[in-house]
Amino acid sequence: MDGILEIKDFNRFQLVRKIASGGMGTVYEAVQLGAEGFKKTMAIKTLIDDAAVDREFVEMFIGEAKLVADLVHENIAQVYQLGKYQNSFYIAMEYIHGVNLQEFHDRHLYKSLTIPVDLGCFIISRVCRALAYAHGKKDKNGQLLGIVHRDVSPKNIMISFEGVVKLTDFGIAKARNLMNKEGDVLYGKVPYMSPEQAAFQETDARSDIFSLGICFYELLTGDMLFGDEETIITMHKITKEDVPPIRKKRPDVPQKVEEILQKALYRDKNLRYQKAQDMIFDLEHFMYDRGYGPTNLRLQEYLKQMFPEKVRY
Repeated sequence: MDGILEIKDFNRFQLVRKIASGGMGTVYEAVQLGAEGFKKTMAIKTLIDDAAVDREFVEMFIGEAKLVADLVHENIAQVYQLGKYQNSFYIAMEYIHGVNLQEFHDRHLYKSLTIPVDLGCFIISRVCRALAYAHGKKDKNGQLLGIVHRDVSPKNIMISFEGVVKLTDFGIAKARNLMNKEGDVLYGKVPYMSPEQAAFQETDARSDIFSLGICFYELLTGDMLFGDEETIITMHKITKEDVPPIRKKRPDVPQKVEEILQKALYRDKNLRYQKAQDMIFDLEHFMYDRGYGPTNLRLQEYLKQMFPEKVRY
């Protein structure tokens, strides 16, 4: 084919309902409308009014769309398009019918239940797979992009009612060619920061592993690890205080799982898991070395029991 074929079209979305609103944007369930009655359920993320006039927020919003566009992985929420409407931008992305990890955790507290250890390991292992893929992503020239999510936290981990775990919201992620300056600005949710992040130091893939370790600890214990107090107090706990052994809080946690948690949560990043892939290996060896272990289907059936009012049968 000679030349470049170009298709120009106008995208149409109907916003159905607001799903969530955060510090930078609002997410809606939407329907994309196409030719001949085509419809597709999607999520639309828009900038809130205050953020839309802040150049730094706009650049981060655009940066998220560009960064995640080529991250195609089962355990990462897919971004389809960056668009512009009137004087602001929107991101069209995968719609996930499910709950986030915070909602999953809170439902167990409400029912006075503990999350099964093997299912907790399964959920965290899938986030590990997402991180391993993102951390190892290269550009078209084979150069490592150097992606760090920097906001691995329960509200950014989704579980679909089909039992698929998805890491979302790369809004404050950094990459080699999309570097947000570190040292002057604190990025991320404080209770889920790594020690180096809380100390305003440069972060790398090991920072995401520590943040995931916090999520893992809280998923199994039902308690916040570093609390949700004043920012300065929480940052002090992260950088100075020891992590209580999980088996003192939950004795049924196997020793192997405790060892995985300890390695993810070493304050010294040189003692921590150096790659998410290493943590995946240990988690999956624990889950499957005796044969059959947890699967997407098992998680799907479990979600039906926990959220019968939300699951579409």
